[in-house]
Amino acid sequence: MDMKRRIHLELRNRTPSDVRELVLDNCRSNEGKIEGLTAEFVNLEFLSLINVGLMSVSNLPKLGKLKKLELSDNRISGGLDVLAEKLPNLTHLNLSGNKLKDISTLEPLKKLDHLKSLDLFNCEVTNLNDYRDSVFKLLPQLTYLDGYDIEDREASDSDGEVDGDGVDDDDDEEGEEDEDEDGEEDFDEEDDDEEEDDEVEGEDDDDDVSGEDEEEDFGQDGEVDDEDEDDDDDDEEGEESGKGEKRKREPDDEDDDDDEDDD
Repeated sequence: MDMKRRIHLELRNRTPSDVRELVLDNCRSNEGKIEGLTAEFVNLEFLSLINVGLMSVSNLPKLGKLKKLELSDNRISGGLDVLAEKLPNLTHLNLSGNKLKDISTLEPLKKLDHLKSLDLFNCEVTNLNDYRDSVFKLLPQLTYLDGYDIEDREASDSDGEVDGDGVDDDDDEEGEEDEDEDGEEDFDEEDDDEEEDDEVEGEDDDDDVSGEDEEEDFGQDGEVDDEDEDDDDDDEEGEESGKGEKRKREPDDEDDDDDEDDD
């Protein structure tokens, strides 16, 4: 995809003045030059042109608010004076992986008074003797070179990023607050779940106790029933024995009657 069409897609129905961050990585430049990017991007603060085949930045428009420029993995060998002319407020510049060979090619960057961080990884200039000392001497306004200061202390994340990379600090804070609120809600839900579990366990314990009571009652009733059955059996046996005595006495009564007749 060519650079002009890519810019059109990145606008997403916005006007150039609404754009603060523009990423055009891996698109195709026209004969090694920037195209489609105009001075209408007056509020642009971050521009990324990584691996687009640039050989020159001569077509770069004036972008007074641009703070961070990514130009790594291109074929730029010089002509950096345009950067000082068109980007007066630039603080971060990444030229890693380009064709810069001599310290002298960096001399135009002295005019970038606000330049704080410069990256030249994988450029031939980094192979020169006393490369770091020479660059810090040439660019006294520089704080970090290839991610480290003059005393070889690594740049912090806050120093390595631009404040306006398209993400507002307020949005980050709101996101953190939302996460905290979500965490508190989740914690409260967990507590509620634990309380419900405790209540369910308590109900189960009550059910067990009532079940045991029912069993005890049932056992007592069973014993009473057995005693009642025993009493019934005793009564029946008594009745049967009484009938037997009556049957035994009947023949005797008959004999007595015979004797009376004889008399």
